[in-house]
Amino acid sequence: MRAVILRGWVLIWLTLVWILLWGNASAANILSGLAVALLITYLLPLPPVPVEGRVHPIALARLVILVGWYLLWSSLQVAWLAIRPGPPPLTAVLRTRLNIKSDLVLALAVNIVNLIPGSIVLEIDQVRRLIYVHQLDVGSDRSVKQFYHQVHQVERLLVAAFERDSEWHPAGTERA
Repeated sequence: MRAVILRGWVLIWLTLVWILLWGNASAANILSGLAVALLITYLLPLPPVPVEGRVHPIALARLVILVGWYLLWSSLQVAWLAIRPGPPPLTAVLRTRLNIKSDLVLALAVNIVNLIPGSIVLEIDQVRRLIYVHQLDVGSDRSVKQFYHQVHQVERLLVAAFERDSEWHPAGTERA
């Protein structure tokens, strides 16, 4: 049942994207969008993504608020670095380990880090759970510590929202 609902949602979403691309919701655009969506979902299917654990709404809300704060704060910092007098900021590639079990949640963590202005993930070591991040402004120990604090705070909230040890189990295994 879940697969049918998900497939229906994908068809609706792709149809809406098609309508938005064409700019009006005519009958021809709706029907052609649905036809394109059906072609895409049946001729180019995505592999199934294993989903483990449960979603915890309160932890997810805390994560959304924290990421919003980091987006605002980092935007202000990057803006200041762009207009301040003096030499350009020192940049570096920093490595950090993430204690995230699920590949889906790891991808979400990487996307959150990429969204935060001043940082971009350059490489993901999926086996060892390491990410290499190009970070703007690492000219002081405080800046470097702030980066690690941000990443690990996002990681903790992602685990609290999606991967609590008491509920998480690898996809394809039976619950004990």
